[in-house]
Amino acid sequence: MDRLELIKRNVQEIVTEEELEELLKKKDNPVAYVGYEPSGKIHLGHVLTVNKLLDLQNAGFQITVLLADVHAYLNQKGTLEEVRKTADYNRDCFIALGLDPEKTKFVYGSDFQLTSEYMLNVLKLTTTASLNRARRSMDEVGRKMDDPRVSQMVYPMMQAIDIALLGVDVAVGGIDQRKIHMLAREGLPALGFKSPLCIHTPILLGLDGKKMSSSSDNFISVDDSKEEIDQKMQKAFCPAGQVTENPMLELFRYHICPRYEEITFERPEKYGGDLVCRGYEELIKVFSEGQLHPMDLKKGAAKYMNVILEPVRKVLKIN
Repeated sequence: MDRLELIKRNVQEIVTEEELEELLKKKDNPVAYVGYEPSGKIHLGHVLTVNKLLDLQNAGFQITVLLADVHAYLNQKGTLEEVRKTADYNRDCFIALGLDPEKTKFVYGSDFQLTSEYMLNVLKLTTTASLNRARRSMDEVGRKMDDPRVSQMVYPMMQAIDIALLGVDVAVGGIDQRKIHMLAREGLPALGFKSPLCIHTPILLGLDGKKMSSSSDNFISVDDSKEEIDQKMQKAFCPAGQVTENPMLELFRYHICPRYEEITFERPEKYGGDLVCRGYEELIKVFSEGQLHPMDLKKGAAKYMNVILEPVRKVLKIN
């Protein structure tokens, strides 16, 4: 897989591909960034963007991870000290998932977001955006509120200035971050900053085939035990032969196949013996043709996800 294919693998959108190709001609080691609000529950939605950072790191990018402790504090997730501890836990999880600590720059929001330079740039950006534009850039919950808090409109402005002051070439995030990234692309040049490229990953289904939700407990957390993952896989939605909107196949496409060139499904001889798939395309072919039973797919998903998450469990034991 060449450099461009690696960058484009498993993304929903690149804004824009032409700009990306130009960037790669000009810079051998561009800067890519993701911002995370520190969370005590890292799940596979977070891991999806970590996977993309791994691809970018392998493609020669410098990686910056913003641990947005100020955002978490303002969202009443704890004291700054408590939030900082959570941020450190998140950092350790991301390293355990494969990010090279020697090639990854971890930055706390509180390292620079409380400076006069930062706040002045946030205020300048607010003068360039209309109320409607600011509202469009809010998260989904805020956009649906009749009376959102002012902070919900300020957060996107802060994220745009994060991109500017961290010297980011490429902003990475889920497709739900698109409106914020577009705000940065539109607003930063007026302040004298470059417009970032954007790479967006898809939003994956919950294990029940519905929207992933903490209230539904339909997702995998990186701190789930082997037994918990095995149980969740057994109950997961996985219609025989269905290759679209199948959460088990999404696990293979976005989390397992990028890490393994070959996938082995262990089966008794009376059910055909072990089945080896070389890549995701071969996997969906054998599954769609009925050569692989949903239960075998689930068992395979549990086996590989447990291997991928084992380094994170070791971090948890140490901490």
